Amino acid sequence: MKVFNNKNQLSNCVDKFKTNSKAIGFVPTMGALHNGHLSLVEKGLLENDFIVVSIFVNPTQFNNKEDLERYPRTVNRDLALLETVSKSKIIVFIPSIEDIYEDKVSSEAFAFDGLEHEMEGAFRPGHFDGVGTVVKRLLEIVRPDNAYFGEKDFQQLQIIKKMIELHKLTTKIVGCAIYRADDGLAMSSRNERLKPNYRKAAPFIYKTLKDAKKKFGTDSAKEVTEWVENQFKKHELLELEYFLIADIKTLKPVKRKSTKKTYRAFIAAYADDIRLIDNIALN
Repeated sequence: MKVFNNKNQLSNCVDKFKTNSKAIGFVPTMGALHNGHLSLVEKGLLENDFIVVSIFVNPTQFNNKEDLERYPRTVNRDLALLETVSKSKIIVFIPSIEDIYEDKVSSEAFAFDGLEHEMEGAFRPGHFDGVGTVVKRLLEIVRPDNAYFGEKDFQQLQIIKKMIELHKLTTKIVGCAIYRADDGLAMSSRNERLKPNYRKAAPFIYKTLKDAKKKFGTDSAKEVTEWVENQFKKHELLELEYFLIADIKTLKPVKRKSTKKTYRAFIAAYADDIRLIDNIALN
């Protein structure tokens, strides 16, 4: 398994693949890999000759400095996990901050047709400018044919697709189903930081989403939202930050259901000081 720490070295490797007409997939990560990441890599290997996996904790997408400092860094473990998938078809890119941002660690200002102002954007100012900056830069360096993103960060997925469209980039963005633990909790690097009692309680998030989906078949979006809020008010450990039902194209909250639109329910909740997000397709 090849590991590059320098963008020029990686670029030379990519050039050789492209000269030989090899298809290149890309899975950008911030490390602390888990089975959810590996599922993206496995899907990518089915559709490409080689996969580039980046490991880079991007400073500009954290609006909380403490969250950035606490983010787990487990590079040796990450490399060992990737080798369980393939030792010959995975290229790992572990760039420095200077490699990505050169002499100025700051975000580019993006407009994503308003997608950036909904949900996560409302609670994490500047977050999607940071995401857009690093993903665009990585795509320019890696130059993949296909890039793979999990639907757990559905808003991020839609924003990256919009960025591809607006900036006329050629990479195809592939959304992949949420990978869940056996008890339903969406896989996340943050899960490792959950205290045992909070980890035991966390699957309540997905259970509530599934119940909300059932209710959405007969109840209004407002009624479902109020029901979810009441469920969390009664929970001893989990604190709801937001729950909303949105049109998947605009990400704007639904006011009145329409059979011509596709909806998804989105949730963010705190388990102690760990912020967890999840979502579910409703129709």
